Amino acid sequence: MMEILANKYLWGAVLSSAIAQSIKVLAVLIRTGKLDVQRMIGTGGMPSSHSSSVMTLTTMVGLSEGFKSPLFGVVAFLSLIIMYDAAGVRKAAGEQARVLNVILEEVFQGHPISEKRLKELLGHTPKEVIVGALMGIALGIVFHHIW
Repeated sequence: MMEILANKYLWGAVLSSAIAQSIKVLAVLIRTGKLDVQRMIGTGGMPSSHSSSVMTLTTMVGLSEGFKSPLFGVVAFLSLIIMYDAAGVRKAAGEQARVLNVILEEVFQGHPISEKRLKELLGHTPKEVIVGALMGIALGIVFHHIW
């Protein structure tokens, strides 16, 4: 258990994700004047915390183990899959949820069926993924030199 708690790669990725999520909270606060702490655990938005965390991990592994190492190859490949999913599959699911919400409003207007709406902010735009990835690389370099 102590080895897990002392794992700088794990904590670098976790911290990177927390920083990205905090930026989302601050952005909403600045834009709307409201503190939305739900953004700390919500998906979607700028920057992508998925991209940030996996690229922090990938960068730290590359700097520690070498960019030719098998471990770097595995981490980099899985990071690309996660970022592709964040921008592709989950983005499409969010768009489908938006369309379904409109259909439900139109079809059942005046006929209450459910107050619950489908979650629309699921994925990321390519820009959000790229910014998250760049942030993750920068944080990976910083964390590698700190730890």
